[in-house]
Amino acid sequence: MTNAKKDSLKISYKKGISREAAVKGLLLIFFGALLAVVIVWDRVLSLENTTGIFLIVTLLLFIFYKDFMRYKPSIYKNYKLIFLVGVLLVSNLIIGRGFYYILVGFTEWLGNIDPHLSFYAIPLSVGSMLTALLLDIHTAIVFSVITGLLAGIWLGNPFYSIFTFAAGLTSAFGVIRCKKRSTLWKAGFFTGLVCVFTSVTITFLSGKLMTVNAPVAALFAFANGIIVTTLVSAFLPLLEYFFKLTTDISLLELVDLNQPLMRNLLVLAPGTYHHSIIVGNLVESAAEAVGVNPLLARVSAYYHDIGKMKMHDYFIENQAGLISKHDKLTPHMSGLILISHVKEGVELAKQHNLPESVINIIQQHHGNSLITYFYQKAKEQHEDASKPLSEEDFRYPGPRPQTRVAALVLMADAVEAASRVLTDPTPARISALVDRVVNHFFIDGQLDDCELTLKDLKEIKKHFVYILTGMFHRRISYPGFEIKDEDIDKEQAKTQMDKQEKSKKSSPEDTTPIRTTYG
Repeated sequence: MTNAKKDSLKISYKKGISREAAVKGLLLIFFGALLAVVIVWDRVLSLENTTGIFLIVTLLLFIFYKDFMRYKPSIYKNYKLIFLVGVLLVSNLIIGRGFYYILVGFTEWLGNIDPHLSFYAIPLSVGSMLTALLLDIHTAIVFSVITGLLAGIWLGNPFYSIFTFAAGLTSAFGVIRCKKRSTLWKAGFFTGLVCVFTSVTITFLSGKLMTVNAPVAALFAFANGIIVTTLVSAFLPLLEYFFKLTTDISLLELVDLNQPLMRNLLVLAPGTYHHSIIVGNLVESAAEAVGVNPLLARVSAYYHDIGKMKMHDYFIENQAGLISKHDKLTPHMSGLILISHVKEGVELAKQHNLPESVINIIQQHHGNSLITYFYQKAKEQHEDASKPLSEEDFRYPGPRPQTRVAALVLMADAVEAASRVLTDPTPARISALVDRVVNHFFIDGQLDDCELTLKDLKEIKKHFVYILTGMFHRRISYPGFEIKDEDIDKEQAKTQMDKQEKSKKSSPEDTTPIRTTYG
């Protein structure tokens, strides 16, 4: 590469960096300004006060942004997720301010109640719970810290910062393993209990524990948890839809085998259906060992081969007879049919509104690996030496697996298919097979773009071997049910003779042919 080309690449790289930094800087200022406006909305405005709050809020957001750079590069590189965090922060404070007006008006209507006690019912932990559900617990913890500090600035009470932080942290930790709707209510209940404890403690510090303020504060605080759960249940589906994100709650709906796609797969391609179920068991067993979501892994495995429904009888697991349809096709055409199931699967997934994460895995579950069988067959039939056979014509279009879940599905898919040809599936043979398949993908470069380590591969192999060994377990021979090859031959011959004898005894008028199973 010449020096001129190197210089042009450096210049374009710097331009890309500066453009990216400028966009993120504008987002930082934009959300900082929105948060500052929400905080100072009902105050007497002054230039010093407004500017100071804006600078403090921007500083907090910058700290949040630096945390993304250091610990969450997946969010840092994704404008959509950064925008989501900003929306959650702003809307969380707007919702809080809305409830602030409602609760203050409610206490004034009741009379004889300190309006400040109603602050304990302001549901600022909604944002923390949504962040934990949509992103991850680390981001939710930092979100709770930022929200607590903003709440303290807004209401001018340092104790309320502690209250908000404790409520947000509890709600976030309560939904870490949220796999059903009832978990949201359980998290809301515990959030309410923590809010009660914190509010009573603050009341004790203010010297009003033995007054009517304590039970009233506890009542408002417990209501906080109920309000939070109600709002999260309402907003979660909307955020999933608009930002194209998937939570475990949504994945649980897809893991149901009565879903239309899975029912169609069972009817049209029963072999592929059974294969997908086993692949799901394999990837789920290894998912937690490598630190990925086992539910996402299982769902992705269930749907990874839905594209085979369109030409299901061209795939060997769905062929009932010994004669394959590929016998009448050229190797090149057979390769195109096999490759097409990836594209068909992506289109079907989009039609049925499957999550983007699952669609990506459907697209990546073969990487750009080579269809070895038909490539070798094409090499044997290739006669024109002037036109060398292109290996690229027999490779899947890719891309290679970009995530650990996609890599798990890639390896489990191949391991399950290869295990079907083992003549004597002993544990040693299964272990050797798994080792060979995984090593092949590693050497072929299919695992280069995901974040799997050699330690992860060792754990994956161990879990694959464990599941496959359980599948191919030995059984004792039940007395009277032994079936030998010669018995099958004799039974077939006897059946054929019976049919011929019946044909001879039939009347001349009976000209209807005897239909066999294949007729």
